[in-house]
Amino acid sequence: MFKRKIYDKLLSWKQESNGKTALLVEGARRVGKSTVVEAFGKDEYESYILIDFSTASKAVRELFEDISDLNYIFLQLQLQYKTDLHERKSLIIFDEVQLCPLARQAIKSLVKDGRYDYIETGSLISIRRNVKDILIPSEEQKLPMYPMDYEEFLWALGDTATMPILKSVFEAKKPLGESMNRKLLRDFRLYMLVGGMPQAVNEYIQANNFRKVDNVKRDILNLYEDDFRKIDQTGKLSLLFDAIPAQLNKNASRYQVSSVLEGERADNVLELIAELKDSRTVLVSYHSNDPNAGMANYKDLARFKLFLCDTGLFTTLMFKDKEFTENLIYEKLLNDKLNANLGYLYENVVAQVLTANGNGLFYHTFMNKSSKHNYEIDFLLARKNKVCPLEVKSSGYNRHASLDAFAKKYSDRILQKYLIYTKDLKKEEDITCLPVYMTCFL
Repeated sequence: MFKRKIYDKLLSWKQESNGKTALLVEGARRVGKSTVVEAFGKDEYESYILIDFSTASKAVRELFEDISDLNYIFLQLQLQYKTDLHERKSLIIFDEVQLCPLARQAIKSLVKDGRYDYIETGSLISIRRNVKDILIPSEEQKLPMYPMDYEEFLWALGDTATMPILKSVFEAKKPLGESMNRKLLRDFRLYMLVGGMPQAVNEYIQANNFRKVDNVKRDILNLYEDDFRKIDQTGKLSLLFDAIPAQLNKNASRYQVSSVLEGERADNVLELIAELKDSRTVLVSYHSNDPNAGMANYKDLARFKLFLCDTGLFTTLMFKDKEFTENLIYEKLLNDKLNANLGYLYENVVAQVLTANGNGLFYHTFMNKSSKHNYEIDFLLARKNKVCPLEVKSSGYNRHASLDAFAKKYSDRILQKYLIYTKDLKKEEDITCLPVYMTCFL
């Protein structure tokens, strides 16, 4: 199993909760939820039972239809899974719990009983049909899980030194030098291409072949498409998902739903976007109509941009029109030689990094009334009682007209300004020009 940061969060939950809450690990399919939770059960408890509801027998499912006799349920689980349970020393895992809503509802009684610890894993947790007619337990503590971040990716490659060094450089605000920056940027682009889905990372390590990695990612995308069809048989979710790269490539101020789903009612659009967001396969960045520390209070639900949860998947989705993404395309992307504007690819990885670090995604557009020029701040971070605007560039091009215009309009609200780009770290007046691989330190 690859080393994952979420493991430490599982440990904290175990120590702090001491059986008073269950933990729900929620994330997109194939991000590694089951693997890390089972390893946690094996390493941190005397025994564990993993109930995978995608394969569980009818007899196991029926146990949760009547939870009045917990002794009977625990006895049956021990018999079915041939595992002894020990009071306060055993873990019961409900894997893919969304497939058995009654098991999720039973968490309230199971936690109150207090004999064992409980971890649930799931995707599509909040989709309407998976919560219909059940009482969501208040004893459920949610923990989001994302694809492997850049540091976890480096760990998988055996590199534990790079990120601590980069953090010290970031804190000192000193440049690395152009040759070192080129190497680090190439390493980061490798992460952008392979992505953070554990299966894809493992295939890269084992085969060192981009075509095989691409096949793994296509399988994951096909799995997501199957999930979308189960949620929405009209195919609208799939259309919205598939159009994400094209929509970002337009460089428009919002995702233009009308160009994908003609004539769709506004309330239906909001519901579709909510379901995509709940699937955890996409990240939604909302327009903040009033960019300040309380951006969530001023987000415009009708103006948004969509990104993929994993930039490696995004790279494959960009070339979905081909049967496979050729190694040549991967090599050109890796060496920054592809003749295409890849700004949207860098925007996606920045969105992924910011989300994994616990930030909500917001952006802001505005017009200069005198020049009639439109400006856009790609991302806004709330820090203290102010905001940090981020402008993302796909090259070393370091003009920052939007940052300058934003600073002029909202000077009293700004804590720090950042230009995310592909050159070395430097300070340009009051703007920190930051190489994209340091975004995680913001």
